[in-house]
Amino acid sequence: MDINRAAPIVSRHDILIHAPVETVWAAHARVDDWPLWQPDIARAAQAGALAVWSTFAWSTAGLDIVSVIDGVDPPSRIGWHGETNGILGIHVWTFSPSEAGTLVTTEESWERACAPARRRRAAARASTPR
Repeated sequence: MDINRAAPIVSRHDILIHAPVETVWAAHARVDDWPLWQPDIARAAQAGALAVWSTFAWSTAGLDIVSVIDGVDPPSRIGWHGETNGILGIHVWTFSPSEAGTLVTTEESWERACAPARRRRAAARASTPR
């Protein structure tokens, strides 16, 4: 369970949360509650148990996505993929206990439909006189 590190768009973000890993995991595992603590998510609905091959539907940035869970290892790691508007997104979240709380790392890759747009932007930058 990993993102596509060769994808045209890859991001990684870390945050230290001053709470035990079990508390942070429990909040993250309640997919239906994501809009309560993630302002970019308009809605989220989990279909069944949080397990490999289960799905959840969510909306973010005007995109409606159905994601499939690829791996789950409570309380330390979860990954899923989903497609919307021709873009394949892969997400992996890791929860690492520390003396100060829990280090949360989220990694994401986007590929397919976004690749031509990125190539066009790179070509436009390369042809711009400096």
